[in-house]
Amino acid sequence: MAETIIALLFPGQGSQAVGMGKDLADKYPIARQTFAEADQALGYKLSEICFEGPEDKLRLTEITQPAILTVSVAALRVLETRTPRPSYVAGHSLGEYSAHVAAGTFSFAEAVRTVRNRGKYMQEAVPVGVGAMAAILGMDAAHVAEVCRDAAQGEVCEPANINSPEQIVVSGNTAAVERAVKLAEERGAKRAKVLPVSAPFHCSLMKPAQDRLAADLNALKLQKPVYPVACNVDAELVSDDLRARDTLLRQVTGSVKWDACIRLLIAQGVNSFIEVGPGKVLCGLMRQIDRSKTCLNVGDDASLTKTLESLAKADV
Repeated sequence: MAETIIALLFPGQGSQAVGMGKDLADKYPIARQTFAEADQALGYKLSEICFEGPEDKLRLTEITQPAILTVSVAALRVLETRTPRPSYVAGHSLGEYSAHVAAGTFSFAEAVRTVRNRGKYMQEAVPVGVGAMAAILGMDAAHVAEVCRDAAQGEVCEPANINSPEQIVVSGNTAAVERAVKLAEERGAKRAKVLPVSAPFHCSLMKPAQDRLAADLNALKLQKPVYPVACNVDAELVSDDLRARDTLLRQVTGSVKWDACIRLLIAQGVNSFIEVGPGKVLCGLMRQIDRSKTCLNVGDDASLTKTLESLAKADV
């Protein structure tokens, strides 16, 4: 039988839900300890917001980002003592920080504080209402890029997340993004809709956030990643610390080339993907990218059990 080659995938913003991580923290001391570490690093009870809400608080970008990272790392720590080592790691946007924690590039506590600031800077970069994001479904990347160019009219409108052949998210000034939605529909997109997000992530409007984050990233003590990290901004494998810092910085204004990252990992021979953290967004995208690949997920005890059973069968 073919050898199982594993890549761990870590979700980004949008995968949060009240109650996430509670099941793991109740059952596994290592998960409990992870939440305690996050609470200590941040100086407030992030665990409580994850487990009990309220939802509007969990949706604040500077809370959402460390919350998703913490749940992902808690799930990772429970998983990693029970499965073969992965060969690669990757994360969607914010998830790239979780991937670097998995690869040992920087410590969990440093990552939690850095993404809290990242969320804060991103939120503050653009006044509420000035920017927007929209999902365009069923239109290829070249046509979406054309729609963005035509919709910009002197404003910003850029492809932000190239998630799969079916799904591309655009980001920029609100009026330009609204024009893009209209143009995409006129030009044959299956669907186009403005997303309920609080800021226009992954476009040039985020430059003020990128400039502020540079100081935080420069202050981090980075190690060489133990596993190659497929980086969003270049869709290439990163295996040195200086490159890791650079790609995390450029990612703030650069587009997330998720489709290309997954294809890169498949080209490296990966045949089993495990989404580690809340939700199943990345497994959903995997079905749109390559249905022949297995995508498992670990977000709670039930999904952990199921994933371990699937991996055991694959190795029989």
